[in-house]
Amino acid sequence: MNGRTLGRFAAIFLVLVLTVGASAAVPGGNVLVVSDAETGEDLLTVPVSEGTTVAIEYTHSVEKTQVIDEYTVRGDELEMTRMVFHSFGAGLPARADVRHVNGSYVFDPPGSYEEFYVKPGHVAGHELRVGDETYDLVALSDARSVRLSIEQRSLLDRALPAFTRQ
Repeated sequence: MNGRTLGRFAAIFLVLVLTVGASAAVPGGNVLVVSDAETGEDLLTVPVSEGTTVAIEYTHSVEKTQVIDEYTVRGDELEMTRMVFHSFGAGLPARADVRHVNGSYVFDPPGSYEEFYVKPGHVAGHELRVGDETYDLVALSDARSVRLSIEQRSLLDRALPAFTRQ
């Protein structure tokens, strides 16, 4: 290898190092992170922006009716904006300000969360909806408890999962 070729390789390597370093420092935006509640392993990361709707949809285990818990991304938190259900059952609000809308009960609960936990189940069939995309939480987590949170990730953090998928 002559000096000129070695110089080109060194220049390319330097550009690569600077590019990776810069992408690690540049904020890439918010992502919804679904992680294993016990191990902390990321199971899913989905880019989100201010106002993105995030919903947990499942079948109530006793009533066998659909329940939807809707959240809205507000900064680095998930604001619970609405709960929709079709019949009253264990764990559903009975003494709250519930409205009857088009055959469903709608509750607008207060509360914002930096994180919350869900225990997906085979009977309930928990699904996660982020914007227009739907994910099977039971399959994703193997029916283990998951933690949902909004995190700031760099461009490099957001790009790495695409390269590490098997």
